[in-house]
Amino acid sequence: MRAVTVIWAAVMLVGLQQDVLTLDNIVVLSSKNLSSVPKDLPQTVEFLDLSCNHIQQLHRGDFKKTTLLKFLNMSWNALEIIDPLTFLNTPLLKDLDLSHNNLENLLGQQYLTHTGNLVNLNLAHNRFVKMTLGREFSTLVKLKRLAVGATNISMGDFKQITGVKLWTLTFSLNNEFKYETGSLTDVHALRFQICFLKNQKINNNLISDALSLFDEVELTNLTDGYTDLSTLLSQRKKTRTSHLYLSNILIKWKDLTHYVNVVLQSSVTHLSASDVVMTNLPRNDTDVIRTSKMKSFTARRAIVASFFFSQEAVYNFFINMPVESLAIVETSIIHMTCPKSQSPIRHLNFSYCALSDTIFSRVEQQKTLECENLDSVLTLTLVGNNLKSLQLLSRRLQYMRSLQNLDLGLNSLVYDGLVECVWPPNITNMTLSSNSLTDSVFKCLPKGTKILNLQNNHISVIPPSVMKLKNLSSLNLNSNRLRDLPVCNGFPILNELLLRSNSLHAPSVNKLESCRHLKTLDVSHNPFTCTCALRDFIILGIRSEIHSPTGIELMSWPSHYYCNYPENCRNSTLKDISIPEVSCNVGLLAATILCPTVLVIIVTVSLCHYLDGPWYMGMIWQWTRAKHRAKTRHIRPEDLVGVEFHAFVSFSQHNADWVHNFLLPNLEGQAGGLRICHHENHFLPGKTIIQNIISCVERSRRSVFVLSAHFVKSDWCHYELYFASHQRLARGSDSVVLVLLEPLPQYLIPSKYYQLKTMMSRHTYLEWPQDRAKHRLFWANLRAALQTDLPNAPVPELVD
Repeated sequence: MRAVTVIWAAVMLVGLQQDVLTLDNIVVLSSKNLSSVPKDLPQTVEFLDLSCNHIQQLHRGDFKKTTLLKFLNMSWNALEIIDPLTFLNTPLLKDLDLSHNNLENLLGQQYLTHTGNLVNLNLAHNRFVKMTLGREFSTLVKLKRLAVGATNISMGDFKQITGVKLWTLTFSLNNEFKYETGSLTDVHALRFQICFLKNQKINNNLISDALSLFDEVELTNLTDGYTDLSTLLSQRKKTRTSHLYLSNILIKWKDLTHYVNVVLQSSVTHLSASDVVMTNLPRNDTDVIRTSKMKSFTARRAIVASFFFSQEAVYNFFINMPVESLAIVETSIIHMTCPKSQSPIRHLNFSYCALSDTIFSRVEQQKTLECENLDSVLTLTLVGNNLKSLQLLSRRLQYMRSLQNLDLGLNSLVYDGLVECVWPPNITNMTLSSNSLTDSVFKCLPKGTKILNLQNNHISVIPPSVMKLKNLSSLNLNSNRLRDLPVCNGFPILNELLLRSNSLHAPSVNKLESCRHLKTLDVSHNPFTCTCALRDFIILGIRSEIHSPTGIELMSWPSHYYCNYPENCRNSTLKDISIPEVSCNVGLLAATILCPTVLVIIVTVSLCHYLDGPWYMGMIWQWTRAKHRAKTRHIRPEDLVGVEFHAFVSFSQHNADWVHNFLLPNLEGQAGGLRICHHENHFLPGKTIIQNIISCVERSRRSVFVLSAHFVKSDWCHYELYFASHQRLARGSDSVVLVLLEPLPQYLIPSKYYQLKTMMSRHTYLEWPQDRAKHRLFWANLRAALQTDLPNAPVPELVD
């Protein structure tokens, strides 16, 4: 009996499926040993379960605070009295379950006058003797599902709900049930459901009226009376009922097959059976009628209670039924046979069974024969079975020449690519989701496929050599292992491409150029790497927001597109990520860096040239080198014995004015602090010029030659240079300092000055600048080149 309540509660929950329920508005107080409605119910409650308690009365103020209440379950209590104003403050109440209580009079349910929004009302399994509905039922204009039960049902009992259009009317019968023919005339309902007690026989008058008045009739909990039901159906030439349902039943094979054959000959077009327990199953085939008007047969959750029987005999009965649609689902069948003759079946559904790769085939003399009698099948659904070989399955179905829609999802299918597949020619819609297929599956597909679903497999790439599916318009590759967008060379008219939840880090947008007809693309929920490689894809997403008639619509953009790397961008949407073009375009980046650099170099060179920068740099470099040599070069004291002067100056008499006016004042005295030897002051009388030259050179640490065109014409200067060059061997290459007073081309230097040519080519010389601003640096450089410590220098006299 509680099964009815469970079913009804499920129905009411379905009715609430569009309402949002949270933990704050759901209160479950079932089986709490309550004797009254709690006073502390939250004001936000919408779903209240008070079932399986000991509540005997409902009072006016019980639900005063719960103004949002929509669902109330009061089943399995001890309710006897309900105050007429109980639901005065619950205007939103839609579902009310009062089943399995002690209510006694359907004429006295005055509380219903305040429940005008009720959609579902369950009053089954109370103590109602008469089914006569009170006037208050006429106010339930929104009522869609009504469950009631009474001992006596008479004419006029339902006149109060004549204007109510019900979806379902449920009768819960008891052992003393009595029914007067014609009592259901006032009821307007799409489905009439009769819930029997265990071992209860059927009431012919009730069943007869039901078949005459309702489009859909459901018989629940039947365990007996199938012979009477079959007889009743066979005696009727025409019934209004088009859908006949049996649920939660126990039936013998003989009764089941007889009943099915009777229904096949009636005007019923749809027969369904769910939660069926079959007993006394056959060992031999059972004949099934060859022609009928019935369009569909559905069996759901059928089990057997026999141990010894012929499975093939059971399968043969169902597969040979003359219907357009045959469905056996959620049933543990491991095989399905082939019809004995051409079958009229157009739609086959064997979902969630236990079928293997041997489906529809048979073995004769160790040879496998394929089924050729299902030529009319348009739709075949084999979801959730134990199918393993895609190639073998193509052989099993090769003679279903009319097959258009094939669903093989949720199996264990694989394909090794070694043996060619042989599909029937007209398949256009194929589902292979949730299998173990890899890249090779593209070699085993029907060539005429238009819609292909390969969701949740192990595909990492679409091979370049994929067969050309010239009719393919929709390709679903969600939840695979793809690392990049595919090329559409094999799918010339592809319109929809779904790649959600793959391994795409940076989709190559340029590959979409081959997808000329692509309109819809879904790449959401991928681990995007937000670097330069993703920039083009982000631009594609932003453009898709414009909804250009010639562009690509990027589904779920931008809310389901997040960065996975780098870490600082994780969980940021791609739309919010900014990747500048200059950081991604190598040419632009190079131009951005090089152009300013080149410009700076040009400006710098120009300024240096304009401001004689090279000259200054050269002079600073020579000064630095001179200072460095002075610190690092160590001359032994014995090598400087007899040295009195820092430098001996050699010059042409034509340059004497420059020497006296510029050179000596800047090197000697307070300005330079150097001791300079020159012939006018330090040549000794009585000695020859040669002797004086040699003496001055020997007594000087370095020799300074003031070079000019007149210098190379003077013989005495030549002698001075000759002796100084020999002195270089003893005191190092830095003992000779060249000062170029004016430009001196090599061709003007006589051949006898070969030492001078050599020194000018190997050593840096100081040029006298014409610009006065440069003189200061020139003298500093020259002084730095001549500065040294002289051990034999006379001590300067102190001045008082």
